[in-house]
Amino acid sequence: MDIEFEGVQVERGGRRVLDIPSLRLRGTRTTAILGPNGSGKTTLLRLLAGLERARAGHVSYGGASHPSVAYVFQEEVFLRQSVRENLELGLRLRGVNNGEMRRRVEDAAARLGIPHLLDRRADRLSGGEGRRVNLARALCLKAPLVLLDEPLEGLDERTYSRLLDDLPQLLKAFDATTLLVTHNRHEALRVAQDLVVLIDGRIRVAGDKSAVMMNPGKADVAEVLGYSVLAANGHRVAVPPGALRPGPGRLEFSMIVDDLLDLVERRELVGRVGETRVHVAIPGTGETPQRGDRSLIHTERYYDLA
Repeated sequence: MDIEFEGVQVERGGRRVLDIPSLRLRGTRTTAILGPNGSGKTTLLRLLAGLERARAGHVSYGGASHPSVAYVFQEEVFLRQSVRENLELGLRLRGVNNGEMRRRVEDAAARLGIPHLLDRRADRLSGGEGRRVNLARALCLKAPLVLLDEPLEGLDERTYSRLLDDLPQLLKAFDATTLLVTHNRHEALRVAQDLVVLIDGRIRVAGDKSAVMMNPGKADVAEVLGYSVLAANGHRVAVPPGALRPGPGRLEFSMIVDDLLDLVERRELVGRVGETRVHVAIPGTGETPQRGDRSLIHTERYYDLA
């Protein structure tokens, strides 16, 4: 089910928070919505969920008037009942019979690795357990449109890594058109096939993730995508994360060293190229620049910006 926006505008308090002349989201794929805080990412999800109304324009859902939606919010909201009862609630409201409801709950619990939690009070779960139950609740609905609003935000590193490893396969089980709101570039690339960059309520770029990442185009888009935007030979370039190295090379920059980070498994120089903060991995041996030194660095990979 493709989703198409035409002339969509959303206003709040007299301010336009979303302005999308045209956008097509490809069906049965996962699209990550990236953008800074306040860019309209959650408003976009709320619009698709029917929780927000457009002042102008139209959203079409592959010929359907409005499909069933599974919405995974940032914060879990559970009844003070068992996990099983919380998973069953949405199905009961949709009139699913008991046999089918039991099958869906058990299948979702198995996929999320939570069968042992089904009889536990949902409001007494740990953060990671709660996120898995939240995802299971959405999976039970078998909705053609799944909306995920930063579903991994705020988890400890170990729990985050485990859920992120599981999420791509889990989304395949949804077999739905899925939108993932995130501010994390790494998370978006791991999970999604398509990317949309939203800045100040406007779509700046959208498409297949490889095409978007290889042509950031504008400096503000490049920054959202995690690139370092640097001046070189009279124009600006976008340098991918981890692509800066010490010494001479293809494209060189002069960096003022601010600090040396000892991260045990590696060392990094932190410094400034112009006004831009950069991190440069350095070898474990050899002479190390000191704070305040001017150091030559380079990159072999970069993209020209307009």
